[in-house]
Amino acid sequence: MMRDVLAAIIGIAVAFVTVMLLQMLGHMVYPPPAGLNVEDTQAMSAYVSSMPVGALLFVLASYVIAAFDGTFVACWIGRAKPFIFALVVGVLMLVATITNVIMIPHPLWFSISAVVGIIAASWLASLVAPSSAQSGASFE
Repeated sequence: MMRDVLAAIIGIAVAFVTVMLLQMLGHMVYPPPAGLNVEDTQAMSAYVSSMPVGALLFVLASYVIAAFDGTFVACWIGRAKPFIFALVVGVLMLVATITNVIMIPHPLWFSISAVVGIIAASWLASLVAPSSAQSGASFE
């Protein structure tokens, strides 16, 4: 049980680090305007509405890839059924993403793609991850 909790926590951490790293890469390719205050929702809304599609695709990719690799890592470490980890990591990613798109309006295509992509990525990772529950492998 404790191993499964730890696996979920590590999976969530991996997901959030992935988001951070991929969005940092996106900011190198598509730098935000100088002096942008990310705490100001009006300024962020204006920025997001003027972002190039490529910049939005970096953000979308960060969410989807993070949902996949966070779920994958949690399934690999944990002993619970892989779908449990897909739910834990996927739901947390969904909540964070939906909160973000509510607070800062994004294009409709982005919002739909993010929700569908996160669900699909978490589910797919739960299917392909080498689970210690399924293989009987021991990492202790």
